[in-house]
Amino acid sequence: MPATLHAVPAAVADSTFAPPVITGTSSKEALDILFHALLDVARRHEPELEAVLHGTADISNFTPQMLARALQVQGIWFQLLSIAEQNAAMRRRRHVERDSGREALRGSFAKVLAEAAQSGIKAPQIHALLKDLRIRPTITAHPTEGKRVTVLEKLRRIYLVLRELELPRWTERERNGLMNDLRDQIELVWMTGELHLEKATVEREVAWGLHFFDETLFEMLPEVMYSLEESLAQYYPDETFEVPPFFQFGSWIGGDRDGNPYVTASVTRETLKRNALASLRRYRDGITHLGRVLSLTERSLPVPESFRKELALLLDESGDGKAIAHRNPGEAFRQYLTCVLRKLEATIQRNKGQRSAGPDYPSADGLINDLRVLEQGLTDSKCPSLAVDLVRPVRRMVEIFRFSTVRLDLRENSTRTTNTLQALWKQRNGDRTPPELNTPAWREWLLTELARPRDPERSFEGLPDDARETLDTFALVGEMREQLDREAFGAFILSMTRSVDDVLGAYLLAKEAGIFLDSTGTEICPLPIVPLFETIDDLRAAPAIMKELLAVPVVRRSTRWQGGVQEVMIGYSDSNKDGGFVASNWELYKAQARLTALGKHAGVPIAFFHGRGGSVSRGGVPTQRGIAAQPPGSINGRFRITEQGEVVSFKYANRGTAAYQMELLASSVFEHALQSEREASTQSRSEYDDAMEALSGASRAAYVNLLQADGLVDYFQSASPLDEIALLNIGSRPARRFGARSLSDLRAIPWVFAWSQNRHVITGWYGVGSGLKSFLDVRGEQGEELLRRLFRDCKVFRLVLDEVEKTLLMVDLDIARDYAKLVADPEIRTRIFGMIEAEYALTKEMVLRISGDDELAARFPQFRERLTGRLPTINQVSREQVELLRRFRSEEDDDKREAVKSALLLSINCIAVGFGATG
Repeated sequence: MPATLHAVPAAVADSTFAPPVITGTSSKEALDILFHALLDVARRHEPELEAVLHGTADISNFTPQMLARALQVQGIWFQLLSIAEQNAAMRRRRHVERDSGREALRGSFAKVLAEAAQSGIKAPQIHALLKDLRIRPTITAHPTEGKRVTVLEKLRRIYLVLRELELPRWTERERNGLMNDLRDQIELVWMTGELHLEKATVEREVAWGLHFFDETLFEMLPEVMYSLEESLAQYYPDETFEVPPFFQFGSWIGGDRDGNPYVTASVTRETLKRNALASLRRYRDGITHLGRVLSLTERSLPVPESFRKELALLLDESGDGKAIAHRNPGEAFRQYLTCVLRKLEATIQRNKGQRSAGPDYPSADGLINDLRVLEQGLTDSKCPSLAVDLVRPVRRMVEIFRFSTVRLDLRENSTRTTNTLQALWKQRNGDRTPPELNTPAWREWLLTELARPRDPERSFEGLPDDARETLDTFALVGEMREQLDREAFGAFILSMTRSVDDVLGAYLLAKEAGIFLDSTGTEICPLPIVPLFETIDDLRAAPAIMKELLAVPVVRRSTRWQGGVQEVMIGYSDSNKDGGFVASNWELYKAQARLTALGKHAGVPIAFFHGRGGSVSRGGVPTQRGIAAQPPGSINGRFRITEQGEVVSFKYANRGTAAYQMELLASSVFEHALQSEREASTQSRSEYDDAMEALSGASRAAYVNLLQADGLVDYFQSASPLDEIALLNIGSRPARRFGARSLSDLRAIPWVFAWSQNRHVITGWYGVGSGLKSFLDVRGEQGEELLRRLFRDCKVFRLVLDEVEKTLLMVDLDIARDYAKLVADPEIRTRIFGMIEAEYALTKEMVLRISGDDELAARFPQFRERLTGRLPTINQVSREQVELLRRFRSEEDDDKREAVKSALLLSINCIAVGFGATG
């Protein structure tokens, strides 16, 4: 039977079908248009690939070059599919809102507040929640985005043209013009190399992150704030609410040093400046626009005296007041905006390191205040709608993004910080050997140094280069907070936190770098130090570590100054790699519950920063359900989460989707906080907790048994494109932390990425069947009835089983067996694959037994439909990848090997795009 690539359903692939006008809420019409446009491009450049798109091509004899083109066209089709699906989802949401009102829309503020008002939640509770509400998605530099910025820009244009084609107003001539534009954009994607030919730099990663702010986030986040204000006014009409800038973005790009030698202090400094310029330029555009439209003249309306006084102050401060007034006579608001614009221009010049003659804004607070004055002036002039509709969105933008766009986190691992501390000890103690780590002597030194007044004459000279670099990075905090914005930084994330001493060491480095607020350097650290607990052992140790840490006076003083909340980061990726899917989720749940209780007892609330990835194996679950499944009382309106790689593209590439995703996140946090206390007081969890503990232990034992099996490392490296993934150049960071060649040092992202490429996908299900069977073997019929109650009532268990079922649909054991044949040792191949095959069958049997369904993921028809439409193509590409791996690893001719490499990398890219996730 000839090898073929399947592309689209026959109805869509019919080349005689005339592209329709998009009118419905399904994606079929959009798919038809996109398919025909892609088909036209294929005919023009590679006629042989038309058969590939129709699913009739025999590609068994394709050259590597032609196979690469076939894989590229399939990858483009997957991207166009995603665009059509996002467009259709947006139209479905609009349809629901039109027909049933916004309160019927899942994930909207209106729905949450309508239910809150109906259930009797009073306004004071809403006021209290708004006061403490803090939500910060954090964009990371994790290497999980296969698309270049130039490709993202073209895909964005395709989405916009597709949206225009929905409108019925176009003439046939205009519609043909839009179709030509669509075809041109697809052709540009076709002709643009999707693979990164060189290793990504941090500078490129910064540009990639800022792309989403320029395209969508600057404009749409203020709209989300307005949506909340509107819903509050609708459901609590007798109250006036002050909505703070509760939703902000964080970033790790340019600040994440953990395992990335390319993130230096100078790179971080330049990143901060680029982030600042992005926001300043956007404000300049907004204020320039206000200056054009606010052409109100005193002949038409009186200008309030209070505003005249503020204008006089700005004119006087400018040093050019007479000329400004002369240029816009009788137009007080334009004169005012001219002064504001000049100050903003001077701020931009200062940021670039250039001098400006006029005054500037030392911080965002000055610009925010000037915009408030403008709003009030318009309101007092009886133009409140102009104040709300025109000026307030710009002011909101400045409040949210300030002069930094994002709050940049610094991240480093405890090994590096400890090495720096030991270097400091040697510098001050005659190069003698420092005390052993985690001993009373080491702790005493840390506490003594923290309590001792800082010597401003101390120098970093003479320290090893790595130690100086770490201290220079800390020193940036004080420098750039003063130069750019007090909120330019978010926190210092200490990965691989294993002890209280690790965290105290970070405080000491901050002190030595001179960023404590008091001159002696003993009282308050303004930079939050956030421990990251990643492995299962670390999660279990976290409550004891935090209890001891929160008793340290300098920590409590600093936490109180920072807002009275101690943040803790928890890692989904490494805990999953460490113990499997069930154990990871349960240990994360327990750690949060125990830390929440600890915080209440200590009088220092603990807020969680969730280190989630895109795939389910790394914590990537539906936003609303993932938040709902967090322990009661663990959020309280404060929520941070990492947004990585392809997740950022999916959520924030297009404005409508971005607005929905941000409101979904915020409303889910809002809902959890409102419901949390009631759940905590009404739900008895002891029986459920015991069951989850037993399931977690048994599933972890089965998972660890696989990890410790002889030959697993050899099997994994041979039966997956693990080493070849690094050739994609999709991130600046190495795949391994310290250059080791073991599973323990392999980062979680390539671990998950490679297992999904070879269709084993063990990271999302392995051990679950054994865990469930063990539970039923011990507890019998009563145990089965309990598991069914868990499935019905326990949110965390239901979430786990739902996601396991979805993941099992991605597994293909026939294809996985083909990958296994790449393993040279037949004994290892047969034994390891046999373990995976048996556990898969058991897991499928067990989850269906508990859910009561006849087929996997029957409860998720949209997911099944979406995946079913992609699997024929993904499966064929997977089989081609097996052959490409074999040829790439055995080819000795450099030119031929390079040709095979290009096709191989495109196959990796294509499968990732097809599944919608890499790591």
